[in-house]
Amino acid sequence: MRRLFDYINNNVLFKVASLNSASVLVRIIAGVFTSKAIAVLIGPEGMALIGNLRNFTTSVQSFATLGLYNGVVKYISEFKNNVTQLGKLVSTVYYVGFLATTIVCFFIYYNAEYINSLVFLTYTNYTYIFKILALALPFYCLNMLTFSIMNGYSKYRMLLMINIIGQILGLLVTLILIWQNNLDGALISVVISPSLIFLITFVGISNQKSLTSIIDIDNISLTLIKKLSSYTMMALISGVALPLVMIQIRNYIGNNIGMQEAGFWEAMNRISTYYLMFISSLMSLYILPRFSEIEGAKEFRREVFSFYKTIVPVFGMGLLVIYLLRPFIISIVFSKEFAPMENLFVWQLLGDFVKVLSIVIAYQFIAKRMYWHFIITEVFLVVMLYVSSIYFIDSNGARGATIAHFVSYLFYFGIILMVFGTKLFGPLPLEVEEETVNEDSNDE
Repeated sequence: MRRLFDYINNNVLFKVASLNSASVLVRIIAGVFTSKAIAVLIGPEGMALIGNLRNFTTSVQSFATLGLYNGVVKYISEFKNNVTQLGKLVSTVYYVGFLATTIVCFFIYYNAEYINSLVFLTYTNYTYIFKILALALPFYCLNMLTFSIMNGYSKYRMLLMINIIGQILGLLVTLILIWQNNLDGALISVVISPSLIFLITFVGISNQKSLTSIIDIDNISLTLIKKLSSYTMMALISGVALPLVMIQIRNYIGNNIGMQEAGFWEAMNRISTYYLMFISSLMSLYILPRFSEIEGAKEFRREVFSFYKTIVPVFGMGLLVIYLLRPFIISIVFSKEFAPMENLFVWQLLGDFVKVLSIVIAYQFIAKRMYWHFIITEVFLVVMLYVSSIYFIDSNGARGATIAHFVSYLFYFGIILMVFGTKLFGPLPLEVEEETVNEDSNDE
């Protein structure tokens, strides 16, 4: 634990850490208010439809941006003092992203009716929602490009402030739309809220005119496209495949058991998202940069088991408290109508516990650019989640989806342990490691 606090104090500004916590807290509060409004004014059936649209929107956003902006953060930090390379990077991402976004927007707009039949059940018709999404998507993509540039320049304070203001603005717009138009308003808010943040971001970077001047179509670099392609592959797996599988699972529950049960499962997923925000924030703040720094297996093992000894027990106790207080949590976040979802908690919480255990180690895939390991394990997880969900839903109802969540991450954790088994549990050749480090130092 001391190592964690020392790292944050020495390597991350205290104000940034505080603002990050404030940003997470605002997101949770905004989510709770939104969930409450949906539960009271719309009900479980509407909750399920909103969940489908949220998953689809996430997939579309990932596909439209091609995951390029994750790479921008990395390479801008390398090129920010090199105007030529910086111009190539920004120009390449801007034009490739513009092309991808344009194609996706046209496809969604002119195939809105067909997409509606895939995302929603046959008796619903929200074609106009997808046309609104197509019109709003370019603003989201521009916002992501701007965010990634600021992140690459380490403008953490501005980023977090924009996030906080954006969450508050999104909450207000969502509540107004739900109040005025119920389910239709909630669906509209899902597709426009992420794009509204661009208005705030634009004001925040309005004085950075030097960035727009270096965007030139002649600066497009095929070499950079190749380097960024690994981020695209990862985005298409984690950002597209998993949300689409969630839609299929939710629709399977709705078609075979009922939309109310599908709404209960979506509500459980929302609660899971809220408490996982804290642990995800901690991982991105500490685990990922720390894994990127360390080289030897000894340090990797020390960091993983240090996290297990300090953070995981606290997380586990938190999950236990959530389980014991589940009736109270349901009444606060949702309504009495959602009381039947109590039986979903135990397997969801167990699954999330194993999920954290596995993701901590799996961050090494990203830190060390083990892209194919990441892609193969993610594909396995997605397929396992879908197949096991269908199997357990048939025998256990909506609860089967939470059982499948636990089983899938249990198998995923097993595979992660197999990949990193030697580094975590095998003998450490200290002498060899020291010689390697010394050789590397001499080479430098």
